[in-house]
Amino acid sequence: MFARITGAAFRGILVAMLFAMPTLILPASATESPEIVLFIALLAAALVVTEYAAHFPSFVEFRNAPPINRMRFAACAASVGALSLLAAHPLEPTGLTALVHRLGSSLGGQLDFAYSPVQLTVLMLPPQLSEATVVMVRNAAGLASTAAGAAIAVFALVIRVGHWPVGSGAFNVWVNLPLFDPTTGGDVVQRLQRDARINIIAGVLLPFALPAAVKMASGLVDPGILVAPHMLIWVISAWALVPASMIMRGMAMQRIAGLIMHKRRAAGSASDEALQTA
Repeated sequence: MFARITGAAFRGILVAMLFAMPTLILPASATESPEIVLFIALLAAALVVTEYAAHFPSFVEFRNAPPINRMRFAACAASVGALSLLAAHPLEPTGLTALVHRLGSSLGGQLDFAYSPVQLTVLMLPPQLSEATVVMVRNAAGLASTAAGAAIAVFALVIRVGHWPVGSGAFNVWVNLPLFDPTTGGDVVQRLQRDARINIIAGVLLPFALPAAVKMASGLVDPGILVAPHMLIWVISAWALVPASMIMRGMAMQRIAGLIMHKRRAAGSASDEALQTA
């Protein structure tokens, strides 16, 4: 009981620090409403503490199947931290911001090729924006894409080499997939495989589709909001990490479906052997 509450409180503190990170890194002149940031950070922390301290699951998936949520958080923290330092460089340059700026320029330039998500993100920007803002968006997209891709690659390695989730103990579908009802809708394996494919396909297409949708809805959505440092940080991070999270979810569900199929085959083989020896 004490360990669970302590762990929930620690996770809540980390989430609050994540939401407050841009405000802490950016200079005071770039932060207009620190009270709103503080409120959002405290609200997110309270939700995380409530979820992880409770006995019964509510909405957080893979709660007891590390390290998928830890990897998602690490990728988000890396993206938000790097983009905060990148946005702070023109305002208050330091050695660290200069290093992140050079890294972003390198990654943004390498990933800005024909029909890439980074190039589509740059093309959605209105032509009246300054060249410095366009380069900033390109570099931010490169950094966020790299963090998202690294999270997917590491999770694939964890599944392949670490035999996730078997290495973490028994996998409880109800606790780790609270939004998935295994009792309705036909065979569990087929439903898991279908949901896995949907998540992976949607995660792959979203980085391409979102810039195109923003460009088509230019009268309703103004891409010029990316001029503001906080909007740049959170919008670009969400653009890269939400699809990555969906891909990781699809990979996890595909893995769980495979484990269920393997268990069924093992149970069927055991039944056949029992019948032959009877």
